[in-house]
Amino acid sequence: MSHSARHAEALGARLPPLLVTAERVAATVAQGVHGRRRVGQGDSFWQYRPFLPGDAVNRIDWRQSARSDRAFVRETEWEAAQTVALWRDGGETMRWKKAGPVEKAERAELLLLALAALLLRGGERVRLIGTEGRPVSGLDRLASLLGQMNDPGGVPPEAPLPRHAQVVLIGDFLAPLETIQAAVGRLAAIPTRGHLLQVLDPAEALLPYEGRVRFEGVRREAATLISRVESVRDAYAARLAAQQDGLQAICRAAGWGFSVHRTDHPAEAALLGLYMALAPQVGRR
Repeated sequence: MSHSARHAEALGARLPPLLVTAERVAATVAQGVHGRRRVGQGDSFWQYRPFLPGDAVNRIDWRQSARSDRAFVRETEWEAAQTVALWRDGGETMRWKKAGPVEKAERAELLLLALAALLLRGGERVRLIGTEGRPVSGLDRLASLLGQMNDPGGVPPEAPLPRHAQVVLIGDFLAPLETIQAAVGRLAAIPTRGHLLQVLDPAEALLPYEGRVRFEGVRREAATLISRVESVRDAYAARLAAQQDGLQAICRAAGWGFSVHRTDHPAEAALLGLYMALAPQVGRR
């Protein structure tokens, strides 16, 4: 049996409890939020956002833009539903678990389903990047599609999305920055607004080992033996910080949000952050 087939079988086996957990997490977060403000053709001011490729020049708010070195577009509020496209990394690096309570893949799938539950309750159109492309009407159907995805991981595939859709990408984003930049750039050029959530095992975030340790890659890379792990901890932390700084810069350039979640932290906190990132309040920009 192939790796992807084993993954699909394992996901299918745990989907019922995963759906129950997702609904519980969504219900917890729903108690603390009061709906979403949406961009569209209404008259009420919503926010300013950076001018993006594909925007009409006549949409630039020159007064707001004069206060900065960037051009800004004035957006108004809309009461109709819009499309939110979701993706989670299904690659081999997401199957890793060391110090956290669950695999990164399981936490990513939980957050995706819980976010979808919140959005569907709010009347939004939700779809998965990497599947048939049509919006889904229920969480069961979304979970079924999630189990059918053959995702090599790393970055989301190219996907035809409607203009001004919102995008949420969930993964460890440890691929080369230029690869991630190309993927985010393609989506931002549609244009879309989005948020990137990096999910890490606490061992990846902290490298909490001591002494002689043998590290083996999840993609059958050659093993690396380090005689004193504590001697490379600072260099490792600097490398991870540089990756995260790069991810932050990519998202900032695209007008997207970026955040980090560790699997030993509550899923509810990450879900609330994602949900509120899709629902900026007036004056938050």
